[in-house]
Amino acid sequence: MPRGWRDETTTVAEMKQAVRRFVEERNWQGHHSPKNLAMSISIEAAELMEIFQWVDSREAKSYCLESEERFRHLQQEVADVVIYCLSLAGTLGFDLAAAIDAKIDHNAARYPAPVAGEAKEN
Repeated sequence: MPRGWRDETTTVAEMKQAVRRFVEERNWQGHHSPKNLAMSISIEAAELMEIFQWVDSREAKSYCLESEERFRHLQQEVADVVIYCLSLAGTLGFDLAAAIDAKIDHNAARYPAPVAGEAKEN
């Protein structure tokens, strides 16, 4: 049953807790080793890529949005990837929001935004 979660109001901690509870209710903890979770992330990401496999890059967005069934499938595959990421963060006990925050800063330093008037590199 949907929980009524929305991006604007649901915390990462709430999602991690719900994923942990789901796994515990099914006694799957023994299968959720860091290795297995990392592999599952990759497998689910491949399923996400499969949706776009033969679609021209310029048409990918419209391709997803032109079919409710395809868009729902896309959402499910993205959710699978995120669920396994939440589970991995929970299993290893790290703060996912803090890791994302640090990674954005790392990427900003590595790939600085162009200064106004400078040419963009491709």
